[in-house]
Amino acid sequence: MNITIKQIRAFLAIAQVKSFAEACELLHISQPALSITIKKLEETIGGQLFARSTRALALTPEGALFLPVAKRLLGDFDNALVELHESFSLKRGNLNFAAMPSFASTLLPKQLVTFNSRHPAIKVKVHDVIAEDAVEMVRAGKVEFAISFDPGSSDDLNFETLFTDKFIAAFPKGHPLEKVKNIQWQDLSNYPFITLQRPSSIRLLLDETLAKQNVFLNIVFESNQLATAVQMVANNLGISAIPSLYKQQLSALNLKYCELNEPIISRRVGIISKRRHLFSHAAAEFLSILQHKAPQEKTE
Repeated sequence: MNITIKQIRAFLAIAQVKSFAEACELLHISQPALSITIKKLEETIGGQLFARSTRALALTPEGALFLPVAKRLLGDFDNALVELHESFSLKRGNLNFAAMPSFASTLLPKQLVTFNSRHPAIKVKVHDVIAEDAVEMVRAGKVEFAISFDPGSSDDLNFETLFTDKFIAAFPKGHPLEKVKNIQWQDLSNYPFITLQRPSSIRLLLDETLAKQNVFLNIVFESNQLATAVQMVANNLGISAIPSLYKQQLSALNLKYCELNEPIISRRVGIISKRRHLFSHAAAEFLSILQHKAPQEKTE
């Protein structure tokens, strides 16, 4: 059964004014065109909606039953159009994405402030999950995109680099490393080391890169979250190597940090999305802010 919005509007106009002539004026169409529209509607549903006479026009019992349904259908349609228009114009809508904690707790808040100041009606949901979970949320369609480390080549994902993040040494104030002018990874092996558990992509990157350089760290503590590792350093349980995104947190905890050399280990941070995914207007607007404000760090 194929009933059009035009037919529903015509039916409601006639039911409101109880006159074909007046309904024509409301709809700005000719009377023959209106009559054809109603005739097709009645043919589609299988019976008359109006009882016509030379003196009066009234709804048939079936027409009276259809009236509240027609009002609801037209109301839903009009509301949907309004919502769609407001979504395109960013007057309402939702933004749903994932971000690894090291980004969510450092650079993201300022970018959300910018977005919210421009589009306060958009509701934002941020899933601050570990890098591996952020990738899986994109794959499962639970979020439009994720901000995380480069997941590597993939047939189903796109990755757009925002910046490159280097690893830095993190240690308590007064630690012997403070006196080392050019800290190398080999220098870290002389002290208790705190790192992430396997199969963290960060842990795998460090293990593989350092093994090639014959550097073996003295791992004494492992955690699932970088924030936990930072707190362990703050409590003098050891030293660690942290993405430079955490500089602000390290300073807040009165910890010292320094760039690591030989080798320089870095990871690209960027936007992960499904291939051939068309972003919502809200997502596209936020990503434009993200791309504009991305820190300009480069691997040396």
